[in-house]
Amino acid sequence: MGTAAAPGGRREAGDDGGGGLRAALSGLTTRGRSFLAAGIAAGACAYVLGQADLLRVGLLLAVLPLVCAVVLHRTRHRVAGSRGLTPHRVETGTEARVHLRMDNISRLPTGLLMLQDHVPYMLGPRPRFVLDRVEAGGRREVSYRVRSDLRGRFALGPLQLRLTDPFGMCELTRSFSAYDMLTVVPRTEPLPPVTLSGESAGYGEGHQRSLALAGDDDIIPRAYRHGDDLRRVHWRSTARYGELMVRREEQPQRARCTVLLDTRAIAYEGGGPDSAFEWAVSGAASVLVHMLERGYSVRLLTDTGSTVPGDGAEGFAGSGQNAADAAGLMMDTLAVVEHSDGAGLSRAHDVLRGGHEGLLVAFVGDLDEEQAALAARMRQRGGAAIAFLLDSGTWLTGGAVAGAVEDRLRRLREAGWTAVAVPPGTRLAPLWQQTAGTRNQAPAADTYGGWS
Repeated sequence: MGTAAAPGGRREAGDDGGGGLRAALSGLTTRGRSFLAAGIAAGACAYVLGQADLLRVGLLLAVLPLVCAVVLHRTRHRVAGSRGLTPHRVETGTEARVHLRMDNISRLPTGLLMLQDHVPYMLGPRPRFVLDRVEAGGRREVSYRVRSDLRGRFALGPLQLRLTDPFGMCELTRSFSAYDMLTVVPRTEPLPPVTLSGESAGYGEGHQRSLALAGDDDIIPRAYRHGDDLRRVHWRSTARYGELMVRREEQPQRARCTVLLDTRAIAYEGGGPDSAFEWAVSGAASVLVHMLERGYSVRLLTDTGSTVPGDGAEGFAGSGQNAADAAGLMMDTLAVVEHSDGAGLSRAHDVLRGGHEGLLVAFVGDLDEEQAALAARMRQRGGAAIAFLLDSGTWLTGGAVAGAVEDRLRRLREAGWTAVAVPPGTRLAPLWQQTAGTRNQAPAADTYGGWS
């Protein structure tokens, strides 16, 4: 017996169990044990008193629970089940539905069936179902819902099946062997399309276009390919190279965005769904989804220096199906991300130091003077950088932003960041809108986006 990734998926029948018939006999219910004891007592009395009729009654009472145990032991192998989980990935606070299906693949009807699925306590109470007699070749389907306010990966299963005979003499409990995994990702918040300050020219609508043709004298032609428009043929280059050459057109280049998530344990205090760290994780997920929807090549970077989707294609999510897979990978990573033991942001700085990385959006916790200076240097020349600074002390007390936080914000802004403080319980969308009107002191203050 096992689980299935979708309704109608693979099934697994019940195994033999380690105890065999002895295990079946141990499953006698109170009624079955009472019948067996009464039969033995009646047989003993019949032997002492010499009553043949009483001996027949005793044999009937004793044999009935034994026969039920044997029949139940044989029929339990022919019950199969499957589990369907829809969907496999949900946001915190969102429900998923689990479908259970039981099939009687034997030639005999079953007795009363009781189902119990094992789920972590974070997903809700353990579901239990009672199924009436299932005819030979019959099927029963039930479902239940699970919901979690905590992100993570949770195993559903194994499914337990409790079989009883029609007389209630014997009861056997067997577990199916397979599991399903439910991934609870951070809740994302839709962000408004805004025009942000501090971005270098050429970023907008998720694409950057570079012109290869500045004039007839600066043309950079390429060889003709089947299907090219003949109106693009450049005859001067064709005569020079001796083969058909065409003009290059504007070629789109996907703009890049790096989302930096500070996971240092020393940078956050407190815990739970309403903590500063959980807000940062949810904010990073929201920005990732927002930028991917606008056609950006996006990657997730943590303070440990690890990047998602990885090293391929320079570590950024591509387009098409690869982008969808990378988005799922990033969300799965955020579902299980925990605090790191690191003390600083130096590893993330080393990753960003390699070159121009486009837009940088950072969610950082408490910063001392050294880490604030290091974060200030992360902004690449000509690239936009947006920082959401969370002061865990403010989140714990619910008070105003401390002066030390204002000093950190000032230092980041002087380095060209668009930096805003995150008050406790504030939604990301208003802060994202606020970054459009926050003017930093970068040398070049071109516009980012122009989304509409």
